[in-house]
Amino acid sequence: MLENIRLVREQICDTADLEAESRRLMEEMNMLSDRVQKCISENARIAQDQTDYQKRYDELVSRYEATKDRHDEVVRLIKARHAKSERLDGFSQALTAQSESLTKFDAGLWGTLVDFMTVYSKEDISVTFKDGTEIHIS
Repeated sequence: MLENIRLVREQICDTADLEAESRRLMEEMNMLSDRVQKCISENARIAQDQTDYQKRYDELVSRYEATKDRHDEVVRLIKARHAKSERLDGFSQALTAQSESLTKFDAGLWGTLVDFMTVYSKEDISVTFKDGTEIHIS
């Protein structure tokens, strides 16, 4: 069972792709920031059509903001996966601490995984895990 948890943890908590995307987005944000500064500097030094300047400036700022929004989302996803990994690690440690094989319900282990349950009726129940995952049983 611990090996299964380890495999699940590796698959659902891996952040390598997200971290690579975060670095790429950060590089793009830096490049766009440099281009915005260059645009402003050129406008201050060289007489140019202000309508064209404003259009270029607005486009660069818009691209920067969209990139930053995506970067913020990627960072949030990385943090969520790290938190999920820590919860799975806590569950693994609790499971390892068990001195005997589990043959019946263990409230302590259950509590390491489940945040809350919602009972709508006898046949309609929802279980929300600490990582935010929800399973609906009906």
